[in-house]
Amino acid sequence: MPVIIRDGFRLNYQDVGSGVPVVLIMGTGGSGRAWHLHQVPAMVAAGHRVVTFDNRGVSPSDNSPPDFTVDHMAADTAALIEHLGIGPCAVVGTSLGARIAAELALSRPELVSRLVLMAARGRSDAMSTALTRAERELEDLGIELPPQYRAVVQVLQQLSRRSLSDDQRTTDWLEVFELSTSAESAVRAQRGLYPMPDRLPAYRGIRAPSHVISFADDVLAPPSAGREIATAIPDSMFRVVDGCGHIGYLEHPDTVNRALLEALSPERAPGAAVTQGPGAPTPVPVS
Repeated sequence: MPVIIRDGFRLNYQDVGSGVPVVLIMGTGGSGRAWHLHQVPAMVAAGHRVVTFDNRGVSPSDNSPPDFTVDHMAADTAALIEHLGIGPCAVVGTSLGARIAAELALSRPELVSRLVLMAARGRSDAMSTALTRAERELEDLGIELPPQYRAVVQVLQQLSRRSLSDDQRTTDWLEVFELSTSAESAVRAQRGLYPMPDRLPAYRGIRAPSHVISFADDVLAPPSAGREIATAIPDSMFRVVDGCGHIGYLEHPDTVNRALLEALSPERAPGAAVTQGPGAPTPVPVS
């Protein structure tokens, strides 16, 4: 797979399709390859050139010094866009990837033509701060949680109530998370980026047409957090996708893909807010 060299380390990326370019940025510990399960095929079929990559610390990209920041990761993304010569382009991020995308839109606005932030926060609250500190304490104590226990915690954090009510789906996801041990080192490498400072005042300076997509059952970045971002960014669109937890793009990809493609459509003007589930969108106010 192709790479660029940034700050002396390799950044692995994939570039597929042709047409209007869009860069997808994955969340904490996640591989860019996860986008290729559902989102990349849908976007390529819709006429997009899609670029994905593995953030620093996520194999096969190299590790980097432990004191890296979100600003470094935004600069990584900017370097990739400039290397490929695709700026300005649409940028989509989920979770930590949304935070990176927002900082890119602030620091390098000439590279971002449209911004989509999924499962996003503009600040850490009391509960997310406590979770970060508890995870860091476990790590400092050298405690390694058993894979089965870690999988249970991940399923509770990442999935919707709808999935958890289905025994077969829950069992399948437990098996997936139990086998996903390779992501733990990447999560540890990126844990130093949290707790997140309050970036909502800064987000008022974002000028790219922006869309914030929250997932109704997301306990890590609930819709209230997404609404805060949409309120901060001028003339942004806010959408809640029903029946999804934090990884809604994997849990209900068809519904999320529709929301993404609508957000990337040049005809979709910012300024409205809707809730999207299996049925027709229902307008709701942004306040």
